[in-house]
Amino acid sequence: MRSSRYPDQEVSSINWQAFKLILPYLFEYKKRIVVAMFCLILTKIASVYLPFILKDIVDTLDANSSKEQSALIIVPLGLVAAYGLVRLSIVVFAEIRDTLFGRVTERAIRRIGLKVFRHLHSLDLDFHLNRQTGGLSRDIDRGTTGINFLMRFMVFNIVPTLLEIVMVVTILFVKYGIWFAVVTLSSIIIYIAYSIFATELRTRYVRAANKADSSSNTRAIDSLLNYETVKYFTNEEFEAQAYDHQLSTWEKAKIKNRLSLFALNGGQALIIAIAMTTMLALAANEVAVGTMTLGDFVLINAFMMQLFIPLNFLGFVYREMKGSLANIENLFSLLAKKPKVQDVADAVALNLTEQGDTTTSENTTYLNEQASIVFDNIGFAYNVKRPIIKGISFNVNAGEKVAVVGQSGSGKSTLVKLLFRFYDVDSGSIKINQQDISQVSQQSLRTHIGIVPQDTVLFNDSLFNNVQYGCPTASKNEVLKAIDLAHLSEFIASLPEGLETMVGERGLKLSGGEKQRVAIARTILKNPQILVFDEATSSLDSQSEQAILTAINEVAKSRTSLVIAHRLSTIIDSDNIIVMSHGQIVEQGNHQQLLALQGQYSKMWQLQQS
Repeated sequence: MRSSRYPDQEVSSINWQAFKLILPYLFEYKKRIVVAMFCLILTKIASVYLPFILKDIVDTLDANSSKEQSALIIVPLGLVAAYGLVRLSIVVFAEIRDTLFGRVTERAIRRIGLKVFRHLHSLDLDFHLNRQTGGLSRDIDRGTTGINFLMRFMVFNIVPTLLEIVMVVTILFVKYGIWFAVVTLSSIIIYIAYSIFATELRTRYVRAANKADSSSNTRAIDSLLNYETVKYFTNEEFEAQAYDHQLSTWEKAKIKNRLSLFALNGGQALIIAIAMTTMLALAANEVAVGTMTLGDFVLINAFMMQLFIPLNFLGFVYREMKGSLANIENLFSLLAKKPKVQDVADAVALNLTEQGDTTTSENTTYLNEQASIVFDNIGFAYNVKRPIIKGISFNVNAGEKVAVVGQSGSGKSTLVKLLFRFYDVDSGSIKINQQDISQVSQQSLRTHIGIVPQDTVLFNDSLFNNVQYGCPTASKNEVLKAIDLAHLSEFIASLPEGLETMVGERGLKLSGGEKQRVAIARTILKNPQILVFDEATSSLDSQSEQAILTAINEVAKSRTSLVIAHRLSTIIDSDNIIVMSHGQIVEQGNHQQLLALQGQYSKMWQLQQS
């Protein structure tokens, strides 16, 4: 059964270092942050002053209530107007603050998202072969959402609420005595302590729910990407049951998560209710004995409501902040991954221009830069217990066509991965024009090599854009020339939408042969100095194969070519043929020489001819 487990990334505690990682992105717009903070302070000052206006209004109305009805004309309309003005100013300052800081938040998310995207592309092939796309996608999505929440609510809720707490407690202590301040401060401390304690306990349920969510999403995407395989083997019900099993795990995790949330919210509500009741009882007693007015009672009630509303929201923010930090952990753990294949500190660009000149063929310019390749006693293993390449040495001289043949699993395609430096060799070296590829930059190395792979994967885009991907800056005429050389023109002309035909996800709307022609056109457009063909014509019929081989031979003139082949008929014109078996070279020579040896190559040839 195919596994859909996602790597366990739980940690014992929240990584508070995430704040330090995010701060540099925030400080890109320092002036905006300063103005936003100024508006935040003004908002809180106005918010704290509002209950005092309400107190004055109530006291004035209470004083006038004992007078004649006509005396109600003296009602402080100015105070009512001031109340409305302060209310408006709170909203205006808050909107200005949100607008200013919004740009900071969005830019920071953009920067971090781009950094993660680039970093994922910088990781080695081994990481991408072992990744699970669905879970990885969810982690990135939840991580960026978490950053957005953390930055906005930390600034707009936690800091302002703490500021308001300090102001209110100070006012209560100075104006109404120590007991009002003590009750307010102690209830806040108990509330925050309980929120932290309960949230710490339920963090495990948040992580479990996230993990189950990633697993179910991974399973669904994996199944949909392999839609045809599912249909071939009529395993729709098997896939549905496997997906439902993942959803069941998610459901159980969410139930525990919801129950823990109920306990947290219930405890917070109890603390708030006790604090509010105690404060109002104290205030009512003071009013009864005449040491406080009705306006003071209303003011204290307004303060407590005004304080506990954001404090209640603070509990939500803290819970979400813990969840966000857990999500951000996964995102930054991706950034912490180091590629196994890295450029050396003083890596230089691969230089192939010294021996070259330039020729032009119709609309395309080809650089005849000579590139020789030397595989010098290389050894390599994906797993130390199972060596794949065992001390192989051979040369591909400048401008030559060298083919590598052998049984499946003999290490042919691994040679291509090592040449592209998707992996580093365990021993020996690979050199291009006497330059060790481990000492040059990977970017420059791969710029000079073009490949037509056995399994061509296309983007869900138009045919034109998929071909142009070989050289995104190429003109339309250059793209059309590459298409013509790859013998795609007739096929494209038969399509109703021509070059704008969408190829579907991973190119599923095209046949294997059509996808390989697109891959050949891409490589022609890239115009590299070294050409690699990994079973490049394996999906073509004989007529198409010969047409494309003619085009390849035309483009490959004065090029260094390495061909991984299964059909021996496609490489009989090679300057040298390497025959591999179990990671070693057992024979080499040209076609006629190898036939004369009557060895493994000869047996393969006779078998294919028959």
